[in-house]
Amino acid sequence: MKNNLQVISSLLNLQSRYIKNKTDKELFRESQTRAKSMALIHERLYQSKDLRRIDFGEYIQTLTYDIYHSYGGNPKVIKLNMDLESIMVDINTAVPCGLIVNELLSNTLKHAFPKGRMGDLNIKFYSKDDHLILIIQDNGIGFPDNLDFRNTESLGLSLVNTLVGQINGEIEIMVDHGTEFRITFPEVKFDGDNSSNRIA
Repeated sequence: MKNNLQVISSLLNLQSRYIKNKTDKELFRESQTRAKSMALIHERLYQSKDLRRIDFGEYIQTLTYDIYHSYGGNPKVIKLNMDLESIMVDINTAVPCGLIVNELLSNTLKHAFPKGRMGDLNIKFYSKDDHLILIIQDNGIGFPDNLDFRNTESLGLSLVNTLVGQINGEIEIMVDHGTEFRITFPEVKFDGDNSSNRIA
């Protein structure tokens, strides 16, 4: 599965080199990052002692750096701040969650900091009251006032809403100072689970 997804990602990358239209090229890059986010989950899965689940905090950290660099992230312009607990997440939850992270991070890096605007991108992931909470927040230009993120023509945001429903989660958006997406979903417990640890 991992190899197949990597092949798809490579093919998309090769095809994108022949595309001159900027919008079409961006669509290919988005599809490529989606394939890579799923391939990374399977890579983490194969490295895990338990083939049912992965350390999702570690996965978010790796995925965030990959997406950040794919969009030419510069720490002098957009500073990454991550506060992630090391929590084991089952594969059926990890795949949609990985795609959610991919979509929200990509959307932030594309739109929140135009024309070299400086700012912070904050990612948090932790457990609370038998639920997992994922927060992606920025202090960029903010979400458009007239855009309903639950009813939009944007493929990325439509996908996020569908995936949140798939994991029986809830999504909230706060737009007071930039944009904050907060996703809460049930934590699947496994026999012999230890308490979560925080990734430095």
